Amino acid sequence: MEKVKKQKKQKQSSYMHDVLERFFAHKLAVIGLAMIILLALLVIVLPPIMGLDPYTVDALGGFNKGPSSAHWLGTDRTGRDIFARLVYGGRISLVVGLLSTAVSMLIGVPLGLLAGYFRGGVEAVIMRIADVFMAFPDMMLILVLVSVVGKSVVAITVVVGILGWTQFARLIHSRVLSVREKEYVESARAIGTKSGKIITKYVLPNSFAPCLIAMTFRTAAAILLEASLSFLGMGVQPPTASWGNLMYDAQSIVVLSTQPWVWVPAGICLVITVLSINFFGDGLRDALDPKMKI
Repeated sequence: MEKVKKQKKQKQSSYMHDVLERFFAHKLAVIGLAMIILLALLVIVLPPIMGLDPYTVDALGGFNKGPSSAHWLGTDRTGRDIFARLVYGGRISLVVGLLSTAVSMLIGVPLGLLAGYFRGGVEAVIMRIADVFMAFPDMMLILVLVSVVGKSVVAITVVVGILGWTQFARLIHSRVLSVREKEYVESARAIGTKSGKIITKYVLPNSFAPCLIAMTFRTAAAILLEASLSFLGMGVQPPTASWGNLMYDAQSIVVLSTQPWVWVPAGICLVITVLSINFFGDGLRDALDPKMKI
């Protein structure tokens, strides 16, 4: 028995070693991971170290002023420091992206597991509900729901998360359909193991890897959704900062053409963050399942 456990540990160790080796061989994925870690550290560490305040109006510093020694990225139309709002906006964008993805997974993964394992009526009901959700354009439905429930960070996070569950449900459903027919699952059924234990001990661990990959891409999509909503004035509302509402003023031709310090930094941060997450997701996909590599 001890020998079998030792062999199992060796196989797991070998698999993890291969995964890490494939991941770190993916240069863009490593760069993406480094950028994500750097960004997370900056938005957490910089505010207390530099004493950044995204809400205080500096009347002496002026309104809509360009970059200076006092305000590295200038001030907005109400005299608030844009650099401070950029850093705090990064916090909000990352929180919305990560938490909304967690909500999507908490809804979609259990439903996909139930649909794929039990089949029959359970599968028909869950997958038809998923089809209904997918029939509506995401942005239109989000705009309607946000206008009803409110424009707070919590409301946007929950709405984006609820509307993203179908991706995880359909993904894990397709994997479970394959895993449930494997010999070890059939053996567990034959000896009378309860369905709940089979699902948690055998089916879920062997079906979850694609969800980890999808999680990265969904996080990037959620960050873009939040930025799009805020840019349209339907997302995070001032004075709370987000990268989307920092770019809101760029709807004005005057700001767009003469005050690039107001919107360009937020746009650059948004592009870099989304690209970094996508690069990391590509590397994770190739590392976990080389057969999926395009």
